[in-house]
Amino acid sequence: MPRPLRTVLAAVAVTLLAATAAGCGDAGGLEGAGSTPTATSPAKLWPNLAPASSPAWDYDNGEAEAMHLTAPGGDIREVPPVDLVRREIAQHPGDYAGSKAPYRVTARRMADCGRKPAGSGCPLLKAYYRDLTGDGKPELTLGFRLLPGNQTAVRVYTVEAGRVVQVMSNNDAVSGVELAGRSVIIHAPSDLADYEYRFQWTWDPEQKVMLLTHDEMLHIGRREHDRGHTGRPTPSVTP
Repeated sequence: MPRPLRTVLAAVAVTLLAATAAGCGDAGGLEGAGSTPTATSPAKLWPNLAPASSPAWDYDNGEAEAMHLTAPGGDIREVPPVDLVRREIAQHPGDYAGSKAPYRVTARRMADCGRKPAGSGCPLLKAYYRDLTGDGKPELTLGFRLLPGNQTAVRVYTVEAGRVVQVMSNNDAVSGVELAGRSVIIHAPSDLADYEYRFQWTWDPEQKVMLLTHDEMLHIGRREHDRGHTGRPTPSVTP
């Protein structure tokens, strides 16, 4: 029975490599890299397992919220970021109003904010503008501190038919934020030393929202890292 073509080619290649190595001697000769691991395909477990009827966690995924604000000329840059935060506070009184509201201090300190971040007590961070939807117009990526506590709110706003729409909302102990292509990448500290959480939210043109497309824990190497997931990180944004 004739050998398969790939076997013949492999034998010829080995012969040529051996001849080349012999001709070159020890100066730059080819050396074997060792055995090649056998490729294995994924093993499917429990093929008869019934699918779950509902998601395990609510990531606020796929939800958009109209902010009851208009953007002059359809330009999100014409909407003061401080107005957006105040509008969120007004639309979610359970989070910001009253002595038992989890972020009541944020609402109180908004009085320190002008049309731009100002004052030591203002929880609003610098606003960033970049096209995240691919329509040629910028979206607004906004951050503000959630007080009391050590969390940071990250929001993305776009404009639809002249009205401002929030297309991403995430609260976490944020240590850094990046904008890359159509995505917002959020870094958060982990309770496990030398690791961090990394969440990637990406614009989905069909759902017309930012969806959580990647959720992972990554090794970041050994360094002084005594801030847990509920620690006090300093948020930063890559424009």
